[in-house]
Amino acid sequence: MRYGDGGGLNEAQRERREQVRWQAAGLFAAGVPAPRVARILEVSDKSAYQWRRAWTAGGTAALASKGPPGPDPRLSDTQLQRLRERLDARPAAAGYGDDQRWTLARVVTLIATLFHQRVGITTAWQTMQRLGYTAQMPVHRAIERDEEEIAHWRRYQWPAVKESPREAAHGSVPPTSAGRLSELTRPRPGLPGA
Repeated sequence: MRYGDGGGLNEAQRERREQVRWQAAGLFAAGVPAPRVARILEVSDKSAYQWRRAWTAGGTAALASKGPPGPDPRLSDTQLQRLRERLDARPAAAGYGDDQRWTLARVVTLIATLFHQRVGITTAWQTMQRLGYTAQMPVHRAIERDEEEIAHWRRYQWPAVKESPREAAHGSVPPTSAGRLSELTRPRPGLPGA
């Protein structure tokens, strides 16, 4: 099979799938049976039969991609562009002076302010993904942090701490291990019971 089942495809992946379906349409037009099309295109027989039924009913146009699954996005492309400009202006421009991070709750509020649309956290997250943003965890550092002292410790003290404890001598066995017990209970020549 060329691709797995399931959604979550981006535009390029949908185009690739569409190209495969169009190749199938060309093969159907040439009279190639569905199982042979499935083997040639490395797809399941079920897909080939479904494509043939769609092709028979509506031609090659019936095999075109229907776009991403699910409802249409809440914000248009022009609204997305306007939102991107406001996000790039930083949170201070939107009135958040204390913390300069965009949280999803703040993005929900910004969308409501700009476009008079109420959206949920999930929609805000999907919108941020459409804009190319990723989740970022802020780095909190103590005000008292002394970078020079940290560098000195890493250079001179960490190597001594990092050294592993001396390993036991080769061939030694702890007295409670199975090897040591069998060694102690093994009969020895010249001893009673041997």
